[in-house]
Amino acid sequence: MSRSSANRIARQGLIEKYISGNPFLTDEDLAETLGVSIQTIRLDRSEMSIPEMRLRIKNMASGVYGQVRSIGADEMIGELVDLEIGLTGISVLTITERMAFKKTKVTRGHYLFAQANSLAVALVESEVVLTGTCKISYKRPVFSGEKVVARGHISRKSGNRYMVRVASTVRDEVVFTGKFLVFAIPEEVWRR
Repeated sequence: MSRSSANRIARQGLIEKYISGNPFLTDEDLAETLGVSIQTIRLDRSEMSIPEMRLRIKNMASGVYGQVRSIGADEMIGELVDLEIGLTGISVLTITERMAFKKTKVTRGHYLFAQANSLAVALVESEVVLTGTCKISYKRPVFSGEKVVARGHISRKSGNRYMVRVASTVRDEVVFTGKFLVFAIPEEVWRR
């Protein structure tokens, strides 16, 4: 086996390992991590029949929205890509220029909050879920073009009250955290 074939096989093994650990990695992320060109990553992915990041996310998201009762797919901020109702969930938000201040390209904070809050609401199995209180912390600015991955989990439940913790990251760096107290509202209250 030639040296270039051995390098390609080793690189493809790493690509598979990295993508299975983090399906949100872009070709650019992989190229930077492995020290090769984006085109090399695309060729390797093609040989391995691994779809590009957008298609991987779309495949993950299919069927997830059907589980959510508390919020419509068009109301969700970020794309819901994984969900275990009552337990955990993941959403992805790619920051566009429209979401950022023109001068600095820094994301307006309400987008990060809305992504985390809508994920917290989606985790609860109820027709109506409202946020009571929250404690949030912005850890670093997020810029136009970055991809924010929010991971949430229900840390406590008492009756119709749920404590949901959300951590949002960009390339595995925490950029936002939130602790949301959300309430499942009984039907007799909201059907008045």
